[in-house]
Formats: sequence, C-alpha cells, structure tokens
Amino acid sequence: MIFRFDSFQHFLQMDGHGAYVWSAYLIAILVMVWLVVSPLFRQSGVRQAVARELRRETARQGSSGQTDKE
Repeated sequence: MIFRFDSFQHFLQMDGHGAYVWSAYLIAILVMVWLVVSPLFRQSGVRQAVARELRRETARQGSSGQTDKE
C-alpha cells in the first residue's frame, strides 16, 4: 500500500490521526535521547565521586604516615 497525500498539510494531519502519530514520534525521540544522555550524566557523577574518594584516601594515608614518623 502506497501512502500518498495531496499536500504537506494533509501529510501532517494524516486524516485526523496526525496529532497521535506525531506525538508518538516525539515521545519516542525524547526517550531515545534520554537513554543516551542519562548515562553520560551518571558517568560524570560517578567519576567525581571516585575522584573525591581518592582524594580522601590520599589525605588519610598522608596523615597516618605522619603519625608513624613521629
């Protein structure tokens, strides 16, 4: 079956179903973008947390090393 529309306006309206079709496309695109962007933000947060823990551990080791020398 070939879909032919008389004009671009008819294509957008899709015989009265355009609002449902285009909103479904929009929601699908937003979900796909979120599935790509969300892990990137999460990865950034995890990297910051790991760097913070490494600084804490380094500071602990440095302070415990000073007490051993005294």
